[in-house]
Amino acid sequence: MEVNVQEMLFSFLGGLGIFLFGIKYMGDGLQKSAGDRLRDILDRFTSNPVMGVLAGMFVTILIQSSSGTTALTVGLVAAGFMNLRQAIGVIMGANIGTTVTAFIIGIKIGDYALPIIAVGAILLFFFKHKKVQHFGQIVFGFGALFYGLDLMSNGMKPLREVQAFTDLTMEMSSNPILGVVIGVLFTVIVQSSSATIGILQGLFGDGLVTLQAALPVLFGDNIGTTITAVLAAIGTSVAARRAAATHVLFNLIGTFIFMVLLRPFTALIQLLQGSLNLNPEMTIAFAHGIFNVTNTLIQLPFVAVLAYIVTKLIPGQDSVIEYKAQHLDPIFIEQSPSIAIGQAKEEVLRMGKFAVQGLEETNLYLKTKNAKHSGTAYQLEDAINNLDRKITDYLVLLSTSSLSNQESKEHGNLMDTVRDIERMGDHFENILELVEYQLANKVKMTDTAMDDLEEMFTLTISTVRNALQAFDQNDKSLAEKVVKKEEEIDKMERSLRKQHILRINEGACSGQAGIVFVDIVSNLERIGDHAVNIADYVLEDRD
Repeated sequence: MEVNVQEMLFSFLGGLGIFLFGIKYMGDGLQKSAGDRLRDILDRFTSNPVMGVLAGMFVTILIQSSSGTTALTVGLVAAGFMNLRQAIGVIMGANIGTTVTAFIIGIKIGDYALPIIAVGAILLFFFKHKKVQHFGQIVFGFGALFYGLDLMSNGMKPLREVQAFTDLTMEMSSNPILGVVIGVLFTVIVQSSSATIGILQGLFGDGLVTLQAALPVLFGDNIGTTITAVLAAIGTSVAARRAAATHVLFNLIGTFIFMVLLRPFTALIQLLQGSLNLNPEMTIAFAHGIFNVTNTLIQLPFVAVLAYIVTKLIPGQDSVIEYKAQHLDPIFIEQSPSIAIGQAKEEVLRMGKFAVQGLEETNLYLKTKNAKHSGTAYQLEDAINNLDRKITDYLVLLSTSSLSNQESKEHGNLMDTVRDIERMGDHFENILELVEYQLANKVKMTDTAMDDLEEMFTLTISTVRNALQAFDQNDKSLAEKVVKKEEEIDKMERSLRKQHILRINEGACSGQAGIVFVDIVSNLERIGDHAVNIADYVLEDRD
């Protein structure tokens, strides 16, 4: 029988594409059904490594991607939401969670893939309710996953006629390390361990590889999936790079242990296959599940050791943004409202420092167009939003206590200051988006325009800094200085608008550049307004 290489290749690649789309689409539907609060789940339920394992499993089952969970974890570590030990637990859980896909594939309902896709399409296109559409997305993705697997399986069947492939599988059976290497390389290329394990299930199901050859490839797939976390950590903080290194180390150690125990492990899987009457696909799913659960149970007691090793492997002092509130202890609300107000003020000042840093990073992004500055600024804006919620909740609780007139006034000023700082964060985020628009549309601004923006940025940052100092020290003279500076910002905004209109009329500047310039100036002027609001609270308090 002659093998049609083109037909085989097209069927395999097309099936792989549909499979990957199905997993992604199903994961997106599950994520939307969960209310898109995955980061909150990881943030709140990772108090210790065991909870981290459970959170990692849950999130990975929802998004159908251990790589996605690990990339999300790397981001949380980089942002200071999670420490390294918590992240290690989540990464271990993600490895267990990803085995669910293999078990789904093991159910073998490929014959019903097209009707399932049809049901999903009906739910997506004939119902307007969001929850029904999200469910339709899950069903459609589920069907696409099986349809893609079917196409891949049909594409791979002729491989039994190819001598080179038969020789390779024979070599893999006698040389397990080759199997591991193939598994790693294939997963690095495809960027999805679920897909490569699905392909392995198909090969084993069609009798194209033996169990002895399949298991080392399975271990290699688990190592290969770590590439996504490694890519996500490039250029990020030291803590994030350590989290990615942990993912690699965890799977390398697990592979080493199971390669040493390959013969008894193979015998165990054969025993399970016979005693539970498992189909070939489900046999690989069980092997994948046992590998990841056992690996987690072995390494979980050594989380501190793993953290120590990666800290030594990736040295350096980390400068993460501490998102979490540091001063809001609820015990003070009942015991001493005046201390609670002082604690809340300290947290508001931290929030203000983030606003100043965010403005500085935004200004650097405008000048250099270096994405590192925009990434830091967005993280700072995220930190401001997080503190806004936490401080507001704390102050709402505090309002139920019996406060003196002076404490009530301070309480109200804190509520207002939090709102003003949060709005500053929104405005520098607007500027970041304007710079991104400028880059995407290749909008060129004149040197004069850039100098004008630099001048206004410097004045605005100085005004915000002075407002926060006045608020911290309750300094009336400094607050009055802020009022005068804000008047300068207002005058500068009007003057720069006029000058830029002249540049546009003279043809020195494009209309698009004009829009970007005026919007940046407008956002800086509004930041000045919020700074003067903070100064006004100080002036009112001292009158």
